[in-house]
Amino acid sequence: MSRQRILALARAVVAVAVVAALVWGIARNWSQISADLSRVSLGELLLSVVPAALGTWLTMLGWRVILADLGSPLHLAPAAGVFFVGQLGKYLPGSVWTVLVQADMASHLHVPRRRTGVAGLVTIGMSVLTGLLVGLPAVPLLLRQSGGGLVWVVLAVPVLALLLWPALLNRIVALGLRVLRREPLDRGLSARAVLLTVLLYCLAWLCFGLHIFVLARAVGGAAAEVAVPSLTGYALAGALGMLTVILPAGLGARDGILALVLASAIPLSAGAAVALVSRFVVTVVDVAAAGVGWAYARRHHLVRSRAEAPLPPV
Repeated sequence: MSRQRILALARAVVAVAVVAALVWGIARNWSQISADLSRVSLGELLLSVVPAALGTWLTMLGWRVILADLGSPLHLAPAAGVFFVGQLGKYLPGSVWTVLVQADMASHLHVPRRRTGVAGLVTIGMSVLTGLLVGLPAVPLLLRQSGGGLVWVVLAVPVLALLLWPALLNRIVALGLRVLRREPLDRGLSARAVLLTVLLYCLAWLCFGLHIFVLARAVGGAAAEVAVPSLTGYALAGALGMLTVILPAGLGARDGILALVLASAIPLSAGAAVALVSRFVVTVVDVAAAGVGWAYARRHHLVRSRAEAPLPPV
């Protein structure tokens, strides 16, 4: 058996093990979790959709800023179509499907695949780093040690800020292209675009955190107690889940971490219920955004075959 097949098999085994552990944990405590799930009313469920949808929209805007800064500005309709449809690729194991789908769709709008690929990879990295930054206050809650945990939070802030520094990002991108034996980009990322995207992504993570806050309150959590775990816990869980590239959309990892962070303020079964409802809501938002974005772009003749598509404005 080749090395690639062994690695693929190992990744599959780990992914199955993580998901199986999640399913087993839910099944074992289903009576408690189901009781907490029943406490979430339809109104509260719909209310949680609003910040989740806003967070998803802000994520697209950040990707659009980076793509435009690299030399391919897109109007909102085609940008939404390319980004949101491509985002469905994260529900497949591996981290490259989203980028590949986005690169293929954007090429129909005369955007170079290399440029879309770099934009996709850069924004994935920025999403992870901003998620860790916003999620730093949740680290002590996850580790259950306020003293030592806070020390690591303070030390991590300058490290994450340095990794998001525009000059360093450009060097990392250039090095990556050189390692892959690809031609360098026509231009580097500007400080304005990087800082604007960081701001948009931090706001997006906070919106997802507000979505968790609504659900945590719905299962009985006190506002003062669930505020910090909710607003920062999803960012930490989401960022760490994105690092588990073998799991589709961080399935299992994100949900488990989020439940553990929320368990600092509400019972673990309630935290698991919130994680399950959140997974459902975010998935529905992703699918709906992809459908609406694609339909809007097609209706306005903005996503067509490569031969028919007009050249984007310079």
